[in-house]
Amino acid sequence: MKLITSLLGIAALSFATSALAQEESPSAAPEEKASTTVQDTATPTPSATATSEESPAAKKKETAAATSPSPAASPAAGKKMSVQAALKDNENRWEGAIGKHDMATVEAMVAADFAGVSSKGKFQNRRGLLAEMKGDKDTFASTKNEKLDVHNFGNGVAVVVGRAREKGTGKDGKAFDRTYLFTDTWMERAGQWQCIASQISLVSQK
Repeated sequence: MKLITSLLGIAALSFATSALAQEESPSAAPEEKASTTVQDTATPTPSATATSEESPAAKKKETAAATSPSPAASPAAGKKMSVQAALKDNENRWEGAIGKHDMATVEAMVAADFAGVSSKGKFQNRRGLLAEMKGDKDTFASTKNEKLDVHNFGNGVAVVVGRAREKGTGKDGKAFDRTYLFTDTWMERAGQWQCIASQISLVSQK
């Protein structure tokens, strides 16, 4: 009887030891898996490394773009024509339009609030200046500016002084050669230069 009891005790002890071993063996796998997972997470992926390396370069490029002047802001690209060149061109087109009786060209350059003094010593507004040009019956052989001097006063205001010479035949059939001195005041409005005041004097006539 004692022998049977001993054998049963040994068998029970063996079973308990085997069960304990089976319970402890699965715990190793999660530990290894956890260790592997942490290792994979800690290792940077190629895309993350590339982003980290490219960030300083991208920031440097953005900084350079922000501080560098744009083509439009550079003097060569931003200023198609200087004030002096633009107003001289206007004056020459105006004088050329007189010879062709081209009222549209002059009308586009004269401001609505224009005020001036004509070569006949009369005060003129825009309507009076255009009416005088429309009533001109002379035939012109040449009309040109011989001297132009532009004075830029900033803030879109400039004064042009010059001399104009006109040759042709009057309505009476007689030839003429006239020289005028003039002072034109220009103002830039909405990106366009307009003549706001003018005074012209006839200084020579042949």
